[in-house]
Amino acid sequence: MRWLDSLTESSTRAVAKRTSRRGFLGSLGALLVGGAATLPLLPVARGAEKPAGVAKAAAKPDNSQDPTSCEYWRHCAIDGYLCGCCGGSQNACPPGTEQSAVTWVGTCHNPADGRDYVVSYNDCCGKSTCGRCLCNRNERDTPIYIPFQSNDYNWCSGSSKANIPYHCSTARIVAVAK
Repeated sequence: MRWLDSLTESSTRAVAKRTSRRGFLGSLGALLVGGAATLPLLPVARGAEKPAGVAKAAAKPDNSQDPTSCEYWRHCAIDGYLCGCCGGSQNACPPGTEQSAVTWVGTCHNPADGRDYVVSYNDCCGKSTCGRCLCNRNERDTPIYIPFQSNDYNWCSGSSKANIPYHCSTARIVAVAK
């Protein structure tokens, strides 16, 4: 084992004579950054099937037909509190609130009939925030400079009263998508 100690000592001393700590840390940093940049380039089988014999995980309940669930099919582009949990419904605002005059739209797939529907998301305004059943789903959400498909916009600002507060959001079917 003395030969290993002597080899390690001599190689470490040789490296120490040629480099500094700053140079070593700089090289190490460059290696780490370069390695992190190439990591996403590694091949990954994202669409691979599960190997046979692997047990299936416990199935999550299908909430695509529960209107008070974020997974409900109409809520594919919603961002806000569900009016169904706040005293209203999918189509109607709760008492004491008014529907915003402006809206954003999304196209959602109904798994029950296999069709796509255009859904209008209207904010209900006039009371303080509901605080129940918050959903933030952003399928096909666009940046705020394309407002009719952006759910990050204060839609209550288009209401009849100035500075009217947001309460909840509805998800009304407008048409069948073609």
